[in-house]
Amino acid sequence: MELPPKEIHVWYCDINQTLDSGSYLGLLSENELDRLKKYRFPLDRKMYGTARYVLKTLLGDYLNIRPPEITFLYGEHGKPEYVHPQNIQFNISHSQDILVLAFVKDHAIGIDIEKITKEVRVAEIAKNFFSPDEITALMSLPKDSRHKAFYRCWTRKEAFIKAKGSGLSFPLDAFTVSLDTDEDAQILKTDWNTSERLHWNLLSFKPYPGYLGAVSVNGNFESVKYLDWNALESTYRPG
Repeated sequence: MELPPKEIHVWYCDINQTLDSGSYLGLLSENELDRLKKYRFPLDRKMYGTARYVLKTLLGDYLNIRPPEITFLYGEHGKPEYVHPQNIQFNISHSQDILVLAFVKDHAIGIDIEKITKEVRVAEIAKNFFSPDEITALMSLPKDSRHKAFYRCWTRKEAFIKAKGSGLSFPLDAFTVSLDTDEDAQILKTDWNTSERLHWNLLSFKPYPGYLGAVSVNGNFESVKYLDWNALESTYRPG
């Protein structure tokens, strides 16, 4: 798999359709195996192991490096990085059984995925985390449209702060994103620097029914490719 300049690759994966743990444990470092053991629930262990397996396999293919040789550095907020002359940036997100990964060259990137549920208290969460303009835009929509709009807003905001590498300490109400449609994804305002929004791009995507995702990238890109890991996994399977 080749990653051309200015092209984003978004991979999505249903971990229930991927290899069992015996197939990926050999790719994990000692630190990753120790972390894997600390997860209490089987689903969390499987998600962590699968995420590392897919990430290392894809990075190894992009960079022509054996996946077990890939080890990560972690930033102040826990974001993994891999230093290499090709400078491939990546980010990961998951929700329930779904895993998504984004890759691009030479640009900071963030990705988020969420399962859409009706149980979310839209107005309450928006009041605590959204900007005033986002709250106004959300509550002006018909009631039956607010849940979808809420997830558009949430995933776009999460993707943006993950791309910035700021972690959960970043104030979510300090910037405003669009939420009206799936197609029109934009950063509308950045309170700390009015021009920073001009340097970022956003897009939304739907990997599976009932899920919504977003990608944020610092800089311009020319194309985005969506790839189904489950359909292509056999291509990467050893032997």
